[in-house]
Formats: sequence, C-alpha cells, structure tokens
Amino acid sequence: MMLRRGIFSRQTRLLSRPMQRFALRVLLGLIGTLLTLFWVLPTTAIADEALHYDQLTFPPLPEVQLPDYTRFELDNGLVAYLVEDHELPLVSGFATIRTGDRLEPADKAGLASVMGEVMRTGGSEQHPGERLNQLLEQRAASIETGIDTTMGRASFSSLTSDLDTVFSLFGEVMRQPAFPPDKIDLSKNMWRGSIARRNDDPGSIGQREFRKLIYGESSPYARTVEYATLNNIDRASLIQFHDQYFAPNNIILGIVGDFDTDEMRDRIEQAFGDWQSDTPETTMPALPEVMQATPGGIFLVDQPQMTQSYVQIGHLGGQLDDPDFTALSVLNEVMNGFGGRLMNEVRSRQGLSYVVYGYWSAQFDYPGVFVGGGQTRSDATVDFIRSLQGEIEKVRQEPISEEELARAKESALNSFIFNFQNPNQTLSRLINYEYYGYPADFIFQYQRELTETTAQEILEAAQKHIQPDRMVTLVVGDAASIQPPLSSLQPGVEVTSLDVSIPQE
Repeated sequence: MMLRRGIFSRQTRLLSRPMQRFALRVLLGLIGTLLTLFWVLPTTAIADEALHYDQLTFPPLPEVQLPDYTRFELDNGLVAYLVEDHELPLVSGFATIRTGDRLEPADKAGLASVMGEVMRTGGSEQHPGERLNQLLEQRAASIETGIDTTMGRASFSSLTSDLDTVFSLFGEVMRQPAFPPDKIDLSKNMWRGSIARRNDDPGSIGQREFRKLIYGESSPYARTVEYATLNNIDRASLIQFHDQYFAPNNIILGIVGDFDTDEMRDRIEQAFGDWQSDTPETTMPALPEVMQATPGGIFLVDQPQMTQSYVQIGHLGGQLDDPDFTALSVLNEVMNGFGGRLMNEVRSRQGLSYVVYGYWSAQFDYPGVFVGGGQTRSDATVDFIRSLQGEIEKVRQEPISEEELARAKESALNSFIFNFQNPNQTLSRLINYEYYGYPADFIFQYQRELTETTAQEILEAAQKHIQPDRMVTLVVGDAASIQPPLSSLQPGVEVTSLDVSIPQE
C-alpha cells in the first residue's frame, strides 16, 4: 500500500476525492484492458493454430548421402580419406590406429591409456608439451590423442591459414612422441587417484563388476587398472607399445575441410611418406577369445550406506554383423525411451523406478552384452527385477503390435539419420567400417533392413538371442534393506557376495 500511495500521490493530490476515484478507476480499467489484450488475444490466436500431436505432419526423412571423397594409399600402407568442405575456413582430421588397450599385457593394464595421454601431454621430440601447447593456443588449434579398447585415435583441428604448421605438428606427435618421465608419472598418479575413488559411485561399481561376471576378470574387456599394474609401466613400455602399433600400414587417416585435395595429398606424402615400419607387414596379435564367464546366478555388492539399489541383469551379446542385429536394434526402441515398454510399465504404471532400460548392445568385432537394469528403492529391489524380467520375457513370447513396430522403426530411422549430419560424422563411419572389415555399403544395408523389419522377425530374434537361463543378476545396494531378500528371486540359488575392496600397492 505504501508503494501504491507513493506512485499515485503526486498525480492525484491536486484533484478532488471524486475525481481521484474516477481517475483511479479509469487507470485500472486501462490496465485491465491491456492485460486482456496481452493474455487473451495471443492465446486465442495460438489456440486457433495449434494442432494435436497426432495431426502434425513432417517432411520425409532426408536420404543419407555420402560426401564426395577421395581415398588413396601411400606406398608404406597408410590409407587416407579426403573430403573437401569449403563452408568455413577450417580443417579437421583424425587418424585411426590399429591398436587398443585389449592388446596391452595383462600385468601392465593401463599402459595403452597412459601412452595415449602422454603422446599429447609430453609433446614431440622437436616440440615438448609446453611448447606444443603454446603453438596451438596461439592458432586456436588443437591436437588430441587417446587409446580405447579397440583402437587408437589422434586428431587435429586448425584454421586453413595455419594448416601447414598444425599438420606438421600432428605428424610429429604421431611419429616421434617424446614420452617425458614427468608426464608419465603425472598420468600414472591421476590413474592412482581414479583407482582410489572407483568405489564412490555405485553405478560405476555395477557396470565394472557386471562386465567381470560376463567376460571374466582376466578378460581385456573387463580387467581393471590396479596400483600393481601401474607400477609395471615405465617409459620403455610406452616406447615399445608405440613402436609396435603406430606404423603407417596400421593407420587410416581422414581429413575434412577447406583444402585442395591435390595439395592435401602432397602434405600427407611429406608428413608420412618416408615413415617406414620395422617390418613390411606389422603383425597384429590374435584378438582374445570371448566366452561368457558366468552362466547365470545372483550377485550382490553390499553397500550399507545406500538407500536404493543399482541393478544390472543380462548375458553375453553379439556383433553388428549378426544377421539379426537390425531386428534387435528395433527391439531396443520398443523397450526403451519415453513410450517404450519399460518406461510405460516398470516406471509409469508400477512406479518401481525412475531409470530403467534394456538394450542389446552389439560391438564391431567382439561380442557385446545384452543388459537391462536401473535404479530402485531398496525395499522394491526384488519387485523391480521381477518386473524387468517379465517385460523381457514378453517380447520373447508374442509379436509386438503394429503400432509399436511403426513407432520403433520411425525412432530407429530418425536416430540413424542424425549420425550423418555433417561430412565429418559420415567419414568417421566409413573409416570405422573399413577398420573393422565391414562392407562400404553397410550404412545403406542397415537403413534398408530397418524399413523392412517385421514384428515376426523381431520375435524370432528375441527368442534366439535373449536367453533367460544365462542371465546374470547383479545388485549394488544395502543387503539388510532389500526385503524380500534377493534369494527369493530363485529359491535354492545362493546369492554370491562380491568383494570390491581395492588391492593396495
């Protein structure tokens, strides 16, 4: 009230009280009229234009088109893909290297990761890490390196005007990394910190221990970096690993951006043409054999401080080149996401979980996993697992509806198209297909199969590949609060407790 009096007192003090009341009514009337115009008219206009979601129409999905590219091979075996894109004065590229942490010695777990990091942080023999950082920062450029499970990656990005300098530095990092001891120690210490904290996140515990149950603790697809394995890593180990796998005939190079193809080919020849392997053909070791290590059972990681359970159930899966992969990828869409069966039933109708999922997760050249899970209240753990198992069993017993099929195929096709929004994404997929030995038209095979997949094919794929008798069930949670207990899931089957304590140095 004091604010209102302050606003109106100056303007009304010279008017009589009746006139003041009249002026106030007029002003309030004007305000009301303005508010009506502001709120009602736009709302009415919008309401006239709005359509129900099922009345909305969209243009057909664009076709996936491969960019015009040039592929060539140097005399030393290095393969290069070039795609010109002159929209912006930028150039980016990446090298895919035939290596991976699955090839590192078991007693030196972490070696590939440390090497991939120190390649960049330590710089090259000509340009140490700090100097390399300065040169790149001055040009708003970047060079990055790393190694994951199945491949190594080195990338660069640069303005067109700085391409010669940045590409030369990129070649140095690839061919002549310095591996200074202080950067190696720094990387190892960061790993030690990660080991010390690895049991802080129950979700990470579940993922890590589930992979051990599926692949086996000693498998390169599940083993963990420990203090002891870090202690076995030294500079000589990094040099040996680099020399073994970083060779021209082990590399596929892809470059996209504002350049002339002939000139870029000359740059590649100059940077990598004289690079020779120690042997004419670098011998790649055989990939480790994969078999499911634990054929079933119920496992618990007891965490008394927790008020909810993290659940993972599943078994060994397959590869992308499996004839049923497309049908299983459509099944993923049926099961997951808003509108999917797990969300509708387990989360929305039964209220057992906020997060729930079930995926057939295939890999390029080794079997992936089929995994379902989520998070739920401790006292709802058994009900959640039973509900999840029930939904998995339903897709093995009867075909999905035509409505579900249409929604799932549309979702899968939409997701597929977004993988090819720019030439860089498309080129990366082409190189991945060559790297893993897939046909160059795998993109179009998959898209065609998506449109042709039937409900019967999905049912047959689910019956063939999803095998309840091989399911491993893992729970990370408070054993005392899980009521009924996990043993009620399979009477007579013992619940195995897992020890996740961290081995000391």
